[in-house]
Amino acid sequence: MNKKRPVNLDLRTIKQPISAITSILHRVTGLALFFGAFFMLYALGMSLESEQGFDAAEQMLTESFFAKLIAWGLVSALLYHFFAGIKHLVMDFGHCEELECAQLAAKVTLGVSAVAILLAGVWIW
Repeated sequence: MNKKRPVNLDLRTIKQPISAITSILHRVTGLALFFGAFFMLYALGMSLESEQGFDAAEQMLTESFFAKLIAWGLVSALLYHFFAGIKHLVMDFGHCEELECAQLAAKVTLGVSAVAILLAGVWIW
């Protein structure tokens, strides 16, 4: 165990397979949804306080660039997390566990998510 093995800790030089990237993105979008829920709960609480609060929340979500950006980010995270979750469920049932099939499933997940996110951006903006 005295061997001096090379240790590469530079994350920019490590090449991850596409299936690993989609799995990491699934976890990242889960975190984004968790923390983004605070913004949505704030808007919900504001809208439930009174009629003026509802009007203020509606104005914030329809006119504020920053609020629309946050909403689009949350919808994007939700869409990707949904499609990646379906991919993980399919793999949990024993399908697409081979390398080639897993790579294809990862590419399909990214493609379908990208289309859904673009459509959501058109809908929000």
